[in-house]
Amino acid sequence: MSPTNLPASPIIIDEKANPYRDCIQGLANQPITVIRLLRDAVNENPVLARDLHFDVPEIKDVVGRLVENRPRVAIIAGAPDHPAHLLDRPQALMAAIRIWEMGGVPFLFHVPVICDGTAQNNIGQSYSLASRNHTAAAVNITFEGHSYHAAYVIAGCDKSPAAVVAGLASADHARAYRGDQAPVWAVFAPSHVLKGGEIPDGTRRLLENIAKDADQAGHNDLGSDIRENMRYILQCTSDEAFAGLLERARLLGLIDAGLERRVLDQLAAATCDSKGGICAFNGTGNSSRTMLAAFGLTPPELELLTDVPPYAAVAAGIDALFGVFNKPEYAIGNLLKANFANFVRIHNATGSSSNMLLHLPFMMRYAGFDVSIDDYQDVRTKTPVPEIFAHSLTENRDTFVLAQQMAEGKNRGMESIYRILSDLGVAMDLDAPTILGKTWAERIETLENPIDLTLGDASVIRATPVRKRSGVDVITGSFFENCAVKTSGMSDHLLSHFDDHVFIVRYYENEHVCNADFASPDLVTRLIETDGVDEDLIAAVVRRNGGNRVDMDAPKEMFEQGHLSFAFVIGGQGPEAYGMPEMFAPSQNLRHHRILEASSMLITDGRYSGVTKGACIGHMVPEAFAGGGIGYLRDGDVLRLNLTTLTLDWLDPEAFHDGKELAADPRRLAERVEFFEGRMARMEARQCDIAASNVLDAIGNAARGIVPRAVDRRAIKAWR
Repeated sequence: MSPTNLPASPIIIDEKANPYRDCIQGLANQPITVIRLLRDAVNENPVLARDLHFDVPEIKDVVGRLVENRPRVAIIAGAPDHPAHLLDRPQALMAAIRIWEMGGVPFLFHVPVICDGTAQNNIGQSYSLASRNHTAAAVNITFEGHSYHAAYVIAGCDKSPAAVVAGLASADHARAYRGDQAPVWAVFAPSHVLKGGEIPDGTRRLLENIAKDADQAGHNDLGSDIRENMRYILQCTSDEAFAGLLERARLLGLIDAGLERRVLDQLAAATCDSKGGICAFNGTGNSSRTMLAAFGLTPPELELLTDVPPYAAVAAGIDALFGVFNKPEYAIGNLLKANFANFVRIHNATGSSSNMLLHLPFMMRYAGFDVSIDDYQDVRTKTPVPEIFAHSLTENRDTFVLAQQMAEGKNRGMESIYRILSDLGVAMDLDAPTILGKTWAERIETLENPIDLTLGDASVIRATPVRKRSGVDVITGSFFENCAVKTSGMSDHLLSHFDDHVFIVRYYENEHVCNADFASPDLVTRLIETDGVDEDLIAAVVRRNGGNRVDMDAPKEMFEQGHLSFAFVIGGQGPEAYGMPEMFAPSQNLRHHRILEASSMLITDGRYSGVTKGACIGHMVPEAFAGGGIGYLRDGDVLRLNLTTLTLDWLDPEAFHDGKELAADPRRLAERVEFFEGRMARMEARQCDIAASNVLDAIGNAARGIVPRAVDRRAIKAWR
């Protein structure tokens, strides 16, 4: 085959500055990297090179293009020690060939990427969010330092896509100020989806036997929890739940440490497909995939891959870039501005990760826009959207299946979502531009059937809403400014049950103590014996929550009925204190603990995994380390949650005991000042667990994306 869709004449980037023309060193240094890249591309793709009649150019050809100011396109890939990036290299090499075919100059660089699963429940999570900021800086430094014009990004998992967007957007923002360089254009190719694993038959029999033994020993709640988790496709997230369940079984004497280790090892070995990819659950990785597409940065051909894309798909991405060069309206900063509200609506409609409430203001502020989660909530409130994603890890509707459905022509991915929401009357900004050089209105104009209705309940994307309420809500309260709760992660029953509900505080200064509580055989006894808790307080809470019977001899029943409720507060986990780790293990242990899930919630100034389910409130601002009210809470306090008014209040203890509810702030109590000082000293000491180079110091708070102060100060542009 011969090259197709090539420009009629070479594209020259229209700008005053050209460092390669004006500085001999870059012109001397960089061409050899281009030659090596293209030589590797030919050697590793001999059939493609032959079919395209592609020959490796000579250095003088590269020099000529650089001097002429042909498009310099950086291919940005990830590190191969992350499962999402195992297939990056063949795609990167195909992209290099197409960039040269189109008359540009290709370059390739990689960024390190922490796997949040690997970092989970250990010190690695204290480096995760810092890595996002460092990656943004590294991308920006390389992009600006080598004066690239555009990027073809093989986007990975968790927070790394947001980091690359931010790094490129900050270059775009700086170039607009300097005025002598063209803006930044970018196209994103999210990594392929990881196919979920299956529990091996032998392991399944072991788990079934453990569940049966739990039932026979009178621990049918544990037996039920094990069976429920066995319904899920095998992913690292379900493995985490099994780890908590098996620890409970061991502490109850149902299994020994040897069997626990054996089962965990078998599960681990069967989890990941050898091709790697982004895990198939709707966590931060696939929420980032959704984000990139919703911002108009991803061509349909690259949106939902399950393997290395064919050359035609890669070429579609490169061709999209070349179609918008010298058109500033399609630069990355403008796409972010124009599609901001669209993404908020789509984030809610798809039940995506609560972590995006950190990453969205982070990206926008790097792009120079004054955005916080207040802007997110404003859009959410003014244009409520229903949930149209029927994503499920137990009913064969995960993201891998979604990708298969798109490949089979049964949906058109993001275009289908825009069409459905528009048809449902949601005020989508259809005039917003996309990297294809078209508006959303133009892209969906001929899309009459956004999904194949013959799929029925098998369809992940639904034309008929799954439910009216979804997404992430921003909550305010009497002892803090704001926090986030993933409404889409709560069942309709929990949303109703926990609306205007009170909880007794049990406070932890790290997640490991909380996990130990959740696994303990005497958990109910521990909760009843929490400091500051007595029979009168329990009776008051049970009655307030609709219970009419207080039986201290049967406390488990009060939990099961949902009338005796605890708020498990894990403080001192904020960005400044400890890098804002994800409290995923506690959330999974709560979610897969039948008694606790029905009655209790988690609260933290840290964050959660994108796949978190259940009543989990996070991102609390101010964090404890900054003197926030969460740091003044103590065991036995009472909190009131109202999901209608979106408020969470600390109730004055004396008034509550007298049958009154007075929202107040524990920071105003004199006796709590010395108490907080002791806690602060422990947070300062614990912060030394993190290498000084990665302490998140001098940053904006979670509501403003946790960006460096300089980025925060320069974010002054309006996004509307």
